[in-house]
Amino acid sequence: MEKFAELKEAVETVELVDAHAHNIVDLDSTFPFLNCFTEATGDALSYAPHTINFKRSLKEIAELYGSEISLPAVQEYRTRCGVESITAKCLKAARISVVLIDDGLELDKKHDIEWHKNFVPVVGRILRIERLAEKILDEGSPGGTAWTLDSFTEVFVGKLNIAAYRSGLEINTNVSRMEAEGGLNDVLRAGYPVRITNKNFIDHIFMLALEVALCFDLPMQIHTGFGDKDLDLRLANPLHLRSLLEDGRFSKCRIVLLHASYPFSREASYLASVYPQVYLDFGLAVPKLSFHGMLSSVKELLELAPIKKVMFSTDGYAFPESFYLGAKKAREIVFAVLRDACMDGDLSISESLQAVKDIFAENSNQLYKIKAAAASFDLKNVRSSSPKLEIINSVQDVALVRILWVDASGQNRCRVVPKERFHNLVMKNGVGLACASMGMSSAIDGPADGTNLTGVGEIRLIPDMTTKCIIPWAKQQEMVLADMHLKPGEAWEYCPREALRRASKVLQDEFNLEMNAGFENEFILLKSIIVEGKEQWIPFDSAPYCSTAAFDAAFPILHEVVASLQSLNIVVEQVHAEAGNGQFEIALGYTTCGIAADNLIYTRETIRAVARKHGLLATFVPKYALDDIGSGSHVHISLSENGKNVFIAHGESTQHGMSQIGEQFMAGVLNHLPSILTFTAPVPNSYDRLQPNTWSGAYLCWGKENREAPLRTACSPGAPDGAVSNFEIKAFDGCTNPYLALASIIAAGIDGLRKHSSLPDPIDDNPDRVKDKVKRLPKSLAESVEALEKDAVMRDFIGEKLLTAIKGVRKAEIKHYSENKDAWKKLIHRY
Repeated sequence: MEKFAELKEAVETVELVDAHAHNIVDLDSTFPFLNCFTEATGDALSYAPHTINFKRSLKEIAELYGSEISLPAVQEYRTRCGVESITAKCLKAARISVVLIDDGLELDKKHDIEWHKNFVPVVGRILRIERLAEKILDEGSPGGTAWTLDSFTEVFVGKLNIAAYRSGLEINTNVSRMEAEGGLNDVLRAGYPVRITNKNFIDHIFMLALEVALCFDLPMQIHTGFGDKDLDLRLANPLHLRSLLEDGRFSKCRIVLLHASYPFSREASYLASVYPQVYLDFGLAVPKLSFHGMLSSVKELLELAPIKKVMFSTDGYAFPESFYLGAKKAREIVFAVLRDACMDGDLSISESLQAVKDIFAENSNQLYKIKAAAASFDLKNVRSSSPKLEIINSVQDVALVRILWVDASGQNRCRVVPKERFHNLVMKNGVGLACASMGMSSAIDGPADGTNLTGVGEIRLIPDMTTKCIIPWAKQQEMVLADMHLKPGEAWEYCPREALRRASKVLQDEFNLEMNAGFENEFILLKSIIVEGKEQWIPFDSAPYCSTAAFDAAFPILHEVVASLQSLNIVVEQVHAEAGNGQFEIALGYTTCGIAADNLIYTRETIRAVARKHGLLATFVPKYALDDIGSGSHVHISLSENGKNVFIAHGESTQHGMSQIGEQFMAGVLNHLPSILTFTAPVPNSYDRLQPNTWSGAYLCWGKENREAPLRTACSPGAPDGAVSNFEIKAFDGCTNPYLALASIIAAGIDGLRKHSSLPDPIDDNPDRVKDKVKRLPKSLAESVEALEKDAVMRDFIGEKLLTAIKGVRKAEIKHYSENKDAWKKLIHRY
């Protein structure tokens, strides 16, 4: 129709930005030429010439070449002209001015990125994340050391993820470090060449890539819908991405759904209309479908999606003809769609003309930051010069790395080294630390008497690279947790993290069990005032329990804390104001005990640092004010076997609603609780908190949902009525070294399992009302140390040397605070 002549001319003449394609190969490639028409392979070759797609494509290629309409005639023309000639012919006819190439496909005799610049003014690179990871693993670790997850933080910047092919789009945005590390080990055990199929590892890589993309404002392309032959189409529906799209950490990370998400085009259109970060690309669907299929697919994309979020690509690969066909059919389809929209009154001619520019060029130009001037095009935002990118440790300007450890008194300490030195030397060899550092108390930075540790001797702090991360509140720095080694590869007997590993290994080896933990962090926010010329620290406010006013007042701090923890992949389940003056609580997600301990250390660091940033002091001291509520660090404990919670009674007839394994383990913890307190309540001030009628647990007992009992059984949401999914230890506070505390709990639990211990009857009342039925827990640190000295189980599990150091530190605490009555007030600067 004459009135659409201008629209048709615009569609046919616009210079195209091909936002996703693959390398062209030599003509003698082992890939069948037929692949440029259809995805046929193997036996499919016998019937492919009879498909509508093939017949149409062969006719159009023959017309371009001026040859007979037969496959032999087209093949003869290609062979006679050569790959350079037909590439120039096809790309010129396609009027493509920019190509972004995903070179992650392993095509036989493919040409590199530079070769393609002979035919297109602008060529950029798209980095295929999983293929890059596979290549790096195949190359071997630098220096021959074992691979760790951290190796990948320096390579994953790009725009492509192929999760749809390997593990589906239902991506776990909170995959734990331990799960990812296990996935990496599974991949490596499968041998070489590496093929990454483990979902945990794929999801971890994807989350790393998202973080980098967000830092550098790079879009991320995701294959959705149909594509390679090994995808499971059931898992390729883009609606599976909703949990990712609703994750606040990545709300500003732009996501491009490739392949028009066919056959889920309407679902993709819905996502683009609802989520501002979602964009659509209709490559591959055009030209692989029939004309009607292509037309309906693009129309469905535009039903809800804004035109400004729909883009073109050929998804061309291997053969120049695939680029030409993609561009030719895209022009035809877009013209037909826009013409119908004008006829239906949905668009005006001028609006359609703008849509042509947007869909074929402008949307991609803006999204991928492509400059119009091809000659001066800067590729820094769309490609990298080397697979092992030199720019990335998530942020380009990191200058310093903090190496953290927790001593026997539960204090977080750190050494700081320049980033270059860290990577060149410290990462492998660690930094030196005086042995005396594990003998220090909360009062004196020197070795306590009786620890058998002195100023003589040095150990190495070896970074655990799986824990290294950007510091959210100081983005020019990173932090990493360290293990204590006598020399690299040889653990020191006093290392708290190693103590937890040893105990966990026994639990795994003997019973095939793993202990899980989830911490609640209570802390008080203090503000500084000057009274008679002296600084005093007083509570931030005096609002009551779960006060909205308290939350509003502290919101800037709490919001930044939660955002920082989320950036560290630490799950926050709940935040609220607690009952004490200036007191708040942040509950963390449930995970394996080693990761839970790591998360607790980083959480304490985060809360204190963010509070300082806002001019406040956050303290985890158990009893900041003797006349107010204390602060605990309650921990919830469960057991899993092969990933299944076995604390719950699955079909068993049990007395207390928990499994027999759960009861035995918990009974062991109850039996050893007086000596466990040496680890979980490690300073004299801890016992000012452990008082009756304060919900802290002052008596040696347990109860069902009894918050006055030190051990409380609990049921997670969704569990059957009466079922016990975990138990809570309330006699646990913020001065605790979590590795030592969790190791002591595992040791006690193993003793219960070995002895097939059983629990006494639960206390269903306030224990203080039934004192004749229950014993009092130690009223002082001295009493708990006395209990520990009689506990052979703890000695065997924790180790004689480490236990001697712990008892020496505890006795130093007892002596100092008994001789200096007000010294406990200074603990706010230590914990």
